Amino acid sequence: MKSFFLTDTGKVRDHNEDSVTILKNAHNEYLLAVADGMGGHKAGEVASQMAINHITNRFKELEKLGEKSNAVNWIREEVAQINKSIFEYTAIHEESKGMGTTFVAALITKDYLLFANVGDSSGFVIKGEKLYRVTKPHTLVNLLVQSGELTEEEAEHHPRKNILMRALGANNPAEVDIFDVDTDVDAIMLCSDGLTTMLNNTQIEKVLTGVGSLEEKVTKLIRKSNIRGGTDNISIACLAINEEGAI
Repeated sequence: MKSFFLTDTGKVRDHNEDSVTILKNAHNEYLLAVADGMGGHKAGEVASQMAINHITNRFKELEKLGEKSNAVNWIREEVAQINKSIFEYTAIHEESKGMGTTFVAALITKDYLLFANVGDSSGFVIKGEKLYRVTKPHTLVNLLVQSGELTEEEAEHHPRKNILMRALGANNPAEVDIFDVDTDVDAIMLCSDGLTTMLNNTQIEKVLTGVGSLEEKVTKLIRKSNIRGGTDNISIACLAINEEGAI
């Protein structure tokens, strides 16, 4: 397996509120995670860093993830703890009130692949040179699409498409979606919405299944997002399942 992650401020924001990591343990099990913070006075980057620092520390404390049911419970418990920590922080720091973060993670072992998601950061897999979105964004417009009130095309250009219905630090208790995915995939990609707002799935797929190393492909996606406006921070974590890192 080969992994690579990168984060970029973009062309509009004056600082980066995203945090991203990829971790591997002695049993060749991986954790990928991306958090996209929100809130004034740079509080968003505090929230996203709290999420990534927490999940990093807890993953390092584990010898191995164990059975799938244990991993599901583990990720639910850690997400709940991150949420609790953000609420506790904002209770003490008045200026950070309203801060929060999205959170998307993937856990892969030889036996299972799990995705966890709160908010509108996204998790994808590549299989047979096709890109598939695993997670569903917790946005107002996606809720309206699912209820049949909006079409996919209307949602894409809706003026309120960035309104979140779920985020860590915004809802208590935290509601996290868990997805159990077939491990027979070529690659895993997580990203903040700074990528998916600028590039559609077809454009992302074309880069990831094209020529170049894993590092070159991730860098190219960020460059393309910035060329198209780079209106938000952009973070990508990618894991190629084969040894060469070719997707």
